[in-house]
Amino acid sequence: MTTHLVETEDGRVLAVDRVGDPAGRPVFLLHGMPGSRLGPFPRSSVLYRLGVLLLSFDRPGYGDSTRLPGRRVASAAADVTAIADAFSLRDFAVLGRSGGGPHALACAALLPDRVRRVAALVSLAPRHADGLDWYGGMTASNVRAYREIERGLQHIADSLQLRSQRLRDDPTGLINGLVSELPPTDRTLVADAGIRRMLLSTFRQAFRQNADGWIDDMLAFTTDWGFKVEDIAVPTRLWHGADDQFSPVDHSRWLADKIPGAELYLEPGAAHFGALKVMTEALNWAAG
Repeated sequence: MTTHLVETEDGRVLAVDRVGDPAGRPVFLLHGMPGSRLGPFPRSSVLYRLGVLLLSFDRPGYGDSTRLPGRRVASAAADVTAIADAFSLRDFAVLGRSGGGPHALACAALLPDRVRRVAALVSLAPRHADGLDWYGGMTASNVRAYREIERGLQHIADSLQLRSQRLRDDPTGLINGLVSELPPTDRTLVADAGIRRMLLSTFRQAFRQNADGWIDDMLAFTTDWGFKVEDIAVPTRLWHGADDQFSPVDHSRWLADKIPGAELYLEPGAAHFGALKVMTEALNWAAG
């Protein structure tokens, strides 16, 4: 796996990895929050078997990608376009997990002539989604953080920067901090040595410089996304664990009701990290 640095029209740099079958069907994987281009995603041998070329990049402000101050969820479409053009990809599929879900949906809505299919696993819905209790069923720590950053409280940004400094030295701290709020199914998944190793790797890369990407994601999710999900006209698949408390399941229910023709899969007994178990199947579907 070789890292490529792709320059955008506005002079920023995006750090991109390509893994899997070089001649395979291209699929962009948009990582969670916080996260990075390092995954989690299926092993290269699995991607080869699927005939998939996976493209994963650090969102602006994460890892080795230049920050884009004031970015919106919609900004992901321009970045994906820049990467696709750099590798001469005419069309492609997009898959987003957790915080990557809204960004994947942005690509589908704004790049209808290039995105073939889109899959969003445990995605959030827009902050001011009509008829949705956005905070309903959400874990207390997430509610507290989102509400404070919505108020523009600087100490939240300062707190995230401080946490990122600690997590650069010991990324296990983020995982250990999550465990107390995880349902039993997620605790079992996070305890798996392979998954834990991937999570540690992606968190370490996410905070390689600072917490800018994390902060900008939260700001983007709680302001106008810059597009309407109702405009998505490509095949769309949504998956959600019914016991998810980080991105509550009603978010995907709302998205399924608004996106024309969207397929929604709700898995009883699964939660947020259950998305890792269905990612291979989702990639295969997205690749078409």
